[in-house]
Amino acid sequence: MSGQANNEAVLSARDLTRHYSVSRGLFQPPASVQALNGVSFELQAGKTLAVVGESGCGKSTLARALTLIEEPSSGSLRIAGQEVAGSSKAQRKQLRRDVQMVFQNPYASLNPRQKIGDQLGEPLLINTDLSRVERREKVQAMMQQVGLRPEHYQRYPHMFSGGQRQRIALARAMMLQPKVLVADEPTSALDVSIQAQVLNLFMDLQEEFNTGYVFISHNLSVVRHVADEVLVMYLGRPAEMGPSEQIYTRPLHPYTQALLSATPAIHPNPLKPKIKIAGELPNPLDPPPGCAFHKRCPYADARCSSELPPLRLIDARQVACHHAERINA
Repeated sequence: MSGQANNEAVLSARDLTRHYSVSRGLFQPPASVQALNGVSFELQAGKTLAVVGESGCGKSTLARALTLIEEPSSGSLRIAGQEVAGSSKAQRKQLRRDVQMVFQNPYASLNPRQKIGDQLGEPLLINTDLSRVERREKVQAMMQQVGLRPEHYQRYPHMFSGGQRQRIALARAMMLQPKVLVADEPTSALDVSIQAQVLNLFMDLQEEFNTGYVFISHNLSVVRHVADEVLVMYLGRPAEMGPSEQIYTRPLHPYTQALLSATPAIHPNPLKPKIKIAGELPNPLDPPPGCAFHKRCPYADARCSSELPPLRLIDARQVACHHAERINA
């Protein structure tokens, strides 16, 4: 298959939200956690959208919504042009074929009692009419593509290293040649020496199958090498979104600046000031009014504590900050 990207939007989200009702105890009304609140983006075939932010910002909730593991509370989600809301059972089955996921812990996502060859062939068994011989041929071809040897077909997950398990998980996700692959921290559990190999494998398979990737990570150094666009999230909302190189070269939101400032570098620039943010993410059960970041932001004023900043176009990217122009003048 051609590795050339096109203008087809394989994944589209509009004002996507996911709220959870949380019990606060006897005689207390339940509280609502807005884990995802107004996320919008479009992903083209063959492109990669990276989603970054601190733990608790809503990255994994977004992943579960995109892979249909959980229903969005509101908003629009379209996969390969098909609206998820209101789709029939047969349509949902096809949509689940089109979106696959690679999890952070590959061992937890594999069946310890099933041989690798059988696990890789299972998506084909469930979703296609291929014969047993044809399924085995496709599995062996995919194993070769991800760097696994033929004798691995009969082995069990515990007989592999962490890097090999992630290759197996990636092979299984790609067996049906999905239009979208959601990768939730796929390299964070791996040794640094193995991370580059797995990332290169992701990129090679994307070029081969023209798959759109949603790559979720807290490692901004990793994201820079794989992403075409970056979505920075804070407490369930987008803080900044735009082309990867622009955001890395000149971040406009104070939160993005702080995240990049905290990223380790082999040759740090001594002239570039370190931006420190105090405290932790606010309680999602009781988010602050106005901009959710204002209590930790060095540039916040009275307007930030009372008025929610909308996403607006500044310098070819979307930024949710009242003072982005003044800060970056």
